[in-house]
Amino acid sequence: MPYLQPVPADHSAPPPATDTERGTGAPPVPVQDPRVQWVATLAVIVAGALTIRPMGLSGRGLAVTALFVVNAASLLARRLPERRVPPRVALVWLTLGIVAAAALIGVSSSGTGYLFAFFLAGHIGYRLETRPALVLAGTCSLLCAAVLYLSPGPGEHPLAWTFGLTAGVPVVSGIVNRTHRRAVGAAIEAAASAERAARAEARTAVLSERGRIARDVHDVLAHSLAGINMQLELADALIATGDMDKVREAHDKAHDLVKESLKQAQWTVHALREDTLPLLESLTAMLTSSGHPDALTVTGTVRELPAQAVQNLLRIAQEALTNAARYAPGGAVEVELAFAAASITLRVGNRPATGKAGAGARSDTGAGSGMGLIGMRERVALLGGTLTAGPVTEGPHRGDWQVEAVIPQ
Repeated sequence: MPYLQPVPADHSAPPPATDTERGTGAPPVPVQDPRVQWVATLAVIVAGALTIRPMGLSGRGLAVTALFVVNAASLLARRLPERRVPPRVALVWLTLGIVAAAALIGVSSSGTGYLFAFFLAGHIGYRLETRPALVLAGTCSLLCAAVLYLSPGPGEHPLAWTFGLTAGVPVVSGIVNRTHRRAVGAAIEAAASAERAARAEARTAVLSERGRIARDVHDVLAHSLAGINMQLELADALIATGDMDKVREAHDKAHDLVKESLKQAQWTVHALREDTLPLLESLTAMLTSSGHPDALTVTGTVRELPAQAVQNLLRIAQEALTNAARYAPGGAVEVELAFAAASITLRVGNRPATGKAGAGARSDTGAGSGMGLIGMRERVALLGGTLTAGPVTEGPHRGDWQVEAVIPQ
């Protein structure tokens, strides 16, 4: 919806809505230009001052003067902000105003006093709720009609008593303006609420993206740097023994880990750019670089997957293979990618090398940060799937450590 241009600020003008109506902190509601209202109010007061007679400091003139001052004050009070005038006070003030306006019509020799009642009736509809506004406007019409009907004599008042009945008609305009003001206020508040919701959604998306980047950084750096550091520490320890062949072997492994880290960094860049990687080719290349070129088994009908699913499945496989190399070095690895009608399943299993503890046996010893498994669970949760990780307790693969991710499609 188009934005509404608010009018210039005027602290003496009545606000568009009370705090109860639209809540503290809501955006301002556009209202009629206060300068127009000021001109109309001053015009009525000036016209009354020039035409209402008699005015003086004694007798009837004193009464006319006093009533004129009360009417002028009642009309000027329209500029008081609503939030500063409680509804009951407004009701009393407007009631006294219309009584004073009717009395001024009765004691003056000019019908100009009718303008005070006319403008106050319009403000009654704007300031009060519909029911009390209609009642008070009806009272205003009856009072003005009665005063004109009971006027002292012919020619004293140029207005007929039936004309007094129209004094309360402007209440309709006031009610319409109040209704329009509230409708505009509700529309602006709805727009503000939608904007706040959009900001909250954008912030949630940013936090989610930060979490994804954090998982990618962990996958690329934490494991790779840990493996490189392990090989370099081993090389340092072997230097003291003088076994240069093993030192070169550790150095070569560290060098291979650096190359693998560079590949993983490229995968991360692709993921952050949301490029689509080929799942089978990338998974095969990953297994080949980790020393298990023939470990992949594919079942079911291969199909294209969304980029997000491909990226997360590759990261889960990478995490599982890294853990297998860390906790069960030299052990056999099996990877299965199963395409079903409503899901895709990735299983990564490894068994301990002969005479060594397996991945399952080492997973609870406290080695590692634990962020790998958490990251895998987060990735699967983002895709609406499930993940299980732990030792296999039965079947031909009993004793193996297995990670299984099931992604619905």
